Amino acid sequence: MDDTDRPTRRYKSPSQLSREPNYRPPSPPSRKTTTTTTTPQNNNTTTRRNTPYLPTPSELALLTLYPSILLFGTLFSLLSPETRAAPYDHTRQAHIQDAALAPSYFARKDNIVNVAFVKRGWAWVTAAFVVFVLTHPGVGGWVRRGRAGVRWVVVTAWWVGVTQWFFGPPIIDRGFRWSGGRCEVVEEVVRVGEGGVREVLTAAACKAAGGRWSGGHDISGHVFLLVLGSFFLVQEVGWVAARWARYGVEERCVVMHDGAVKGANVEAERGRAEGGEGVVSTVLEALGHGGKLAAVVVGLCGWMLLMTAIYFHTWFEKLTGLLVAFVGLYITYVLPRWIPAMRNIVGLPGI
Repeated sequence: MDDTDRPTRRYKSPSQLSREPNYRPPSPPSRKTTTTTTTPQNNNTTTRRNTPYLPTPSELALLTLYPSILLFGTLFSLLSPETRAAPYDHTRQAHIQDAALAPSYFARKDNIVNVAFVKRGWAWVTAAFVVFVLTHPGVGGWVRRGRAGVRWVVVTAWWVGVTQWFFGPPIIDRGFRWSGGRCEVVEEVVRVGEGGVREVLTAAACKAAGGRWSGGHDISGHVFLLVLGSFFLVQEVGWVAARWARYGVEERCVVMHDGAVKGANVEAERGRAEGGEGVVSTVLEALGHGGKLAAVVVGLCGWMLLMTAIYFHTWFEKLTGLLVAFVGLYITYVLPRWIPAMRNIVGLPGI
């Protein structure tokens, strides 16, 4: 076939095509789009609330410091050559008080911190608490201050009952007598008819009569006081300062009147008008003057707790002092979380 016999193709320009009646402009090339569908992940994990029947994790961490200090002090007393070599009076549960024989200045009961601070320990704790409550803006309003005062009354009543008076002899003296202890000199005086019953039952009267406790289990009053007083201040100052500084305050859960378990912040919203949160840039500003004084008292308590752990009492006497202090703290700060009627009276720190 010749090239001339082939049909010729006629090409039209776009303008010519547009003039034809049945012309439809070509559609632009479609972009192939891929749509990615994301299936929402079924997240069944819910925020786990802290139980209202136990301290929060942060509180437990702080409480763990106390037995840790006691354990460290006990191990130090066993491993230190100077402490092991120093003569020890097992009846008085202390080293010989002669300055030349005592293994440390703090092993003597007449050291300045013991005389000026520990012997007046509850007065120092109370002073720091009062200054903080009356001066810190986070404890604004008389309702909050009144409830803080009620908590102080509860803790003070526990301190009095354990160390001073409990419908007669305090719990420490009763425990000593129940475990077989006695006042050596006064026992002889009573037998000959020259002594009274009170002299036999109280440690203070025994000492005043020239006697001393012998035998029995002597709960460590130092450990009890230092733990109870220091953690009382940590609770009262810590929650208020943390909320005032808007730090990540750990949630305390409470049992409501209808039995529901909710965060304590629910009740915090109600009292926010009386003072709650401020704007501060440092921890010292959040503490305020009263909080700084409380921090000093807590620091001294920690130091003297360590000295007590190293130089005084048996490990079991220190352990019982710790446990008795924990009982009072649980009654004051954990029990109200799951007893609404009690919480209405004592409240919670920072709420």
